[in-house]
Amino acid sequence: MANLGANIGENLAEVRRRMAAAAEDAGRDPQAVNLVAVSKVQPAEAVRAALAAGQRLFGENRVQEAKTKFPPLREDHPDLRLHLIGPLQTNKVKDALALFDVIETVDRPKLARALAQESEKRGLHPDCFIQVNTGEEPQKAGVPPAEADAFIAACRGLGLKVAGLMCIPPVDEEPALHFALLREIARRNRGGAPLALSMGMSADYETAIRFGADLVRVGTGVFGPRPVKAAPA
Repeated sequence: MANLGANIGENLAEVRRRMAAAAEDAGRDPQAVNLVAVSKVQPAEAVRAALAAGQRLFGENRVQEAKTKFPPLREDHPDLRLHLIGPLQTNKVKDALALFDVIETVDRPKLARALAQESEKRGLHPDCFIQVNTGEEPQKAGVPPAEADAFIAACRGLGLKVAGLMCIPPVDEEPALHFALLREIARRNRGGAPLALSMGMSADYETAIRFGADLVRVGTGVFGPRPVKAAPA
């Protein structure tokens, strides 16, 4: 555990250093860019090590995994904040609202309606991000760019707190093009306040910061390679 904590602490310091340098190079305030430490498939001990190093903002892909991992961590760290950064099924909306402070993956009308209805019923109104499929990849979640404006308006009409946009660029394309597209969609849909941008992961978060990312989602850069599951006997 001591080595784990030291490694994660060192990784966090390096990621924060690189984030600050990228922000300064872009003429931005480094404090305006927040790190979401992506803890999916990581054990609770790894999250505790990150907490000990001062990290308070985490991202999880699966509702069920977060449900088993994070309630005890919140008891010890009530200032912990948790983002859902993976696909959300409508039958998991109730649990998601109870667990997550921010839902970054609102991507279709059925989910938006379910979130709005359950939010009203439970009196919980988390910040929501619209996921935009900037590469229009058929295997990937997200609203197509051409439909983003109408979907953002529809989500606002349902009473959702649309706080920002998120994207995951195709792995084989220049991410800057996708970050620029998401930034433009955010600009024309800002409404009464700017929309935050969640974009950039371990391989490209510095580029994302130069294109205006407010949140970067970094997993392996913080925790190292994902744990390998043992093959069934």
